[in-house]
Amino acid sequence: MDILNDDLLRYAEQHTSAESDLLKKINRDTHAHVLMPRMLSGHLQGRILSMISNMIRPRRVLEIGTYTGYSALCFVEGLPEGGRIITIDINEELEDRVREYFKPWQEKIDYRIGNALDIIPTLNETFDLVFIDADKRNYNTYYDMVIDKVRPGGYILADNVLWSGKVLDAKPDNDTKAILSFNEKIHKDPRVENVLLPVRDGIMMIRKLSL
Repeated sequence: MDILNDDLLRYAEQHTSAESDLLKKINRDTHAHVLMPRMLSGHLQGRILSMISNMIRPRRVLEIGTYTGYSALCFVEGLPEGGRIITIDINEELEDRVREYFKPWQEKIDYRIGNALDIIPTLNETFDLVFIDADKRNYNTYYDMVIDKVRPGGYILADNVLWSGKVLDAKPDNDTKAILSFNEKIHKDPRVENVLLPVRDGIMMIRKLSL
């Protein structure tokens, strides 16, 4: 998943601000007790998400794919007074664990368990920042569902857009085809400008233009 070799990644992390104690705990607990810990944003990517949130200072954030809550808490670090994040996940088995992590910040985090495809249409909100990090085959659908809910000048981030390098495969599998389709869709959308950041597994950074 990581683009940098282990030594360069370690060097980058050593020269990146540290995680909070809570994020360190989530990192440890996820790797020790939760399936597929590679899904965790982790130290370097988490600090990037926090930095972006602090630059944007979003009042409303939507996250599609909570997992164990690490990335949501990174976004919380940049919320202004009265800011809030809605984070959605379909995995109810992790709910108790994640709600415990969220307790210190529960006034800023609206954690919803369910299918994002059903929940997003019910959200009567305008978002400053959206983070898409869920099932890859629905990336195009999630994008179509949120683009009109993002304010002009707002941002969408999509994770895993390099898909462990599989986007270069001559014979891509179905998940990879979905990522390729999404990347192409974003790159051709005149409503936005975009940068594909080669960080960890790739982050597509999208800014909605004021047309």
